[in-house]
Amino acid sequence: MSTAVCTRFLLQRATERFLFSSRAVPAFSSPFLSRGHRLGPSDDEMYQRTTVSVMQKEPGSGVMIQSYSPRGFNIDGNKVFGPCAVLPPAILQWNVGSHKDITEESVSLFHMLEPRIEILVLGTGARLERINPSVLALLKSKGIAVEVQDTPNACATFNFLTSERRVAAAGLIPPPVSTALEVTQE
Repeated sequence: MSTAVCTRFLLQRATERFLFSSRAVPAFSSPFLSRGHRLGPSDDEMYQRTTVSVMQKEPGSGVMIQSYSPRGFNIDGNKVFGPCAVLPPAILQWNVGSHKDITEESVSLFHMLEPRIEILVLGTGARLERINPSVLALLKSKGIAVEVQDTPNACATFNFLTSERRVAAAGLIPPPVSTALEVTQE
């Protein structure tokens, strides 16, 4: 059989197998590549292992809020007690007790920064609270966008913005102790 006839024969068989067959046979018939296959105890050991890759922070990606609690925040390994202002690269105590204490004076440090910040993320505690409209108007007039959220979401938003290399700052109030899961005895 010549090479051209052999090639035509193989091509015809492949075409019949995949295009015109009422029940197409998968190109890979390995049970490990099948969607419906469940791995059992006797399957290859490689498929039974779980691996975890720890992603490391990129150098120069800015500060990251690692955790928060009713007492304060863990920011890049620095424990900050109480409300704080995160002004990369600085972390400062912020003299506010609640969302009601966020005034034109308390946000003045955010609009005096050079380079000018693009967005200010305000975390108001356990719940989203309204900020005085005059404070928001002042920041808008200075060219600063404001995102007001509850503190857990504000931390995540700030981390996202800094990972995207945005010029962002945060004013965070720790959420109070939650009593939702406490068990009381009568």
